[in-house]
Amino acid sequence: MPETAQLAELATERAALDDQVRDARITVDDLTKEQKRAERDVEQVRTRRTRDQQRMDAGQVTNPKDLTRMQHELVSLDRRISELEDTELEVMEQLEAAQATLDQLSGRAEELEKKATSLTAGRGTRAAEIEAQLAQVERDRAPIASGLAADLVALYTKVRDQKGGVGAAALRARRCGGCSLELNPADIGVIAKAPSDEVLRCEECNRILVRTSESGI
Repeated sequence: MPETAQLAELATERAALDDQVRDARITVDDLTKEQKRAERDVEQVRTRRTRDQQRMDAGQVTNPKDLTRMQHELVSLDRRISELEDTELEVMEQLEAAQATLDQLSGRAEELEKKATSLTAGRGTRAAEIEAQLAQVERDRAPIASGLAADLVALYTKVRDQKGGVGAAALRARRCGGCSLELNPADIGVIAKAPSDEVLRCEECNRILVRTSESGI
């Protein structure tokens, strides 16, 4: 059934997609941790700067040299905060892009899952229909087969099993309906002289040849 082939293709695509989703999720997790670490670094430096600024504002630093040193330190802390904020912003942008990729891949995975579910249901329905048709064919075949010679039925069954379900083929316009081989004049001559009840076989595919009014003999 076509659904079986489509499901196999979906399974292959889904396997590759699952690998991509896994890698994208790892990237998102790593960047999330990196962002939190960057946030902590910024917060620590800001806390230190706030503490030093409060000490200066409260007049707790009176020594001129200490005051000058602390002012320089505040400038350094401001520069450090700016650098850390830039790093944090860069990580946030990377995380946003990685999350978008993960969302896209996850969405595609959901689409494949829904399609696979639909194909599986369709295959089940089609299989049930085929089983019903097969049961009807078996019922129709029984009275016909019962009127044929046992050795002919056995031969047909054997050839059918060997040839993928087609044990007999109509001969039309001097061509076998099973393998599409056009019979040569010599074979056609033999068939034309053969009794109507003689079982004939295709020289190419070995199927039973069924003569019709369109055989061309």
